[in-house]
Amino acid sequence: MAEENREETTETTREDVQAAEETTSGENLAHRVAPNVDSQPGNASGTEAGKRGQRAQKIGIVASDKMQKTVVVRVDRLIKHPKYRRYVRRTSKFMAHDESGATIGDKVRIVETRPLSARKRWRVVEILQKAEK
Repeated sequence: MAEENREETTETTREDVQAAEETTSGENLAHRVAPNVDSQPGNASGTEAGKRGQRAQKIGIVASDKMQKTVVVRVDRLIKHPKYRRYVRRTSKFMAHDESGATIGDKVRIVETRPLSARKRWRVVEILQKAEK
């Protein structure tokens, strides 16, 4: 009897060891599936950086350039009034980081980015049309 119990325990331990070897942690499994992608979320290393979604883009006119490296961009859009069925112009203002030196009246393209300050979450990508002087 005692010998049979020992054999059963050795068989179960062999099975446990084999199952433990086959089982891998999530990190090892992730490296097996895609070795060039870091397993931690939020790390944009390797090819994962190219998999980021399209960032929002808007085209607007610079309303103010009185700050250093920051401009206020006015973006207009037309919406249909729910009651009168006429198009109404709605305006939004965005603070955008500007390295290119846009001035008041310039038509610019801004793109969404990480928070750069308390109110600044956009960046000027290009100046589409300079203002007439």
